[in-house]
Amino acid sequence: MENLNQRIENHYLKEGLYEDIVNRLKEQNIPLDKVKRSDIAGVDEFHVRGAIVSKELANSIDLDGLHVLDIGCGLGGPCRMLVEEHGCRTSGIDLSHEYIRTAKKLSELVNLDQGTSFVQGNATQLPFQDNSFDIVWTQHVQMNIPDKKKFYSEINRVLKNGGRFIFYDILQKGDGQINYPMPWASNAHLSFLFKTKEMDDLLKEFGFIEEQSVDQTQAGIDFFESLLARLKESGPPKMGLNVLMGETTKPKLMNLLFHLKSGELELKSGVYKKP
Repeated sequence: MENLNQRIENHYLKEGLYEDIVNRLKEQNIPLDKVKRSDIAGVDEFHVRGAIVSKELANSIDLDGLHVLDIGCGLGGPCRMLVEEHGCRTSGIDLSHEYIRTAKKLSELVNLDQGTSFVQGNATQLPFQDNSFDIVWTQHVQMNIPDKKKFYSEINRVLKNGGRFIFYDILQKGDGQINYPMPWASNAHLSFLFKTKEMDDLLKEFGFIEEQSVDQTQAGIDFFESLLARLKESGPPKMGLNVLMGETTKPKLMNLLFHLKSGELELKSGVYKKP
């Protein structure tokens, strides 16, 4: 498992990520003492539809002032949004050392480090006490985790009774072969997709009650088609997902779009309550 975790971390690794982001801010003549969340929003939310969908998830329930754990937090964009817009206290955990280093420094850069904390760690071995959080939140994470039962059991363990699990995920809908690379995996050996019913069955096994379910697939397709049109017309943006994926950005996005349109993959979001 350690070998797999290292290979997954290597897939996401980009050395000097924070420094690259700072250089891009300088190229846009943005003073470093006046950087706003909006200035880095194109890079700090590594999921389909980025900051827009995070706002939708945050507004799907009343989470103002609550303690939120973001599992697979990446560069910490949703954590910072929840602090600034909803008065939450947030904790983020990610497998990538470089993402966590960057998340901490970005929170300092936009003066939101008081409400955010980040730790490097494994989603199936969360370094938190039982019943610690009002909300557990994940976006595009489970595809890299083979032991789904352990993943969701850890979410159940750290979530308070009456708390909610909010997810936004890429799930397999068909039974065909998936083309790689994908944003989360350069090959099939790093990818562990499963289906909506399998996730629902697991969560209900732990006693969770489904409160919301939203098919996000068409919204994701529209997002990608618009993004690819802009890339064709204007080239890569100064502050976008290309900062994270580099020259592999286009083939990864094209593969994901193809499978969303073919019906092999789907995008889902939802809310489950722990009784």
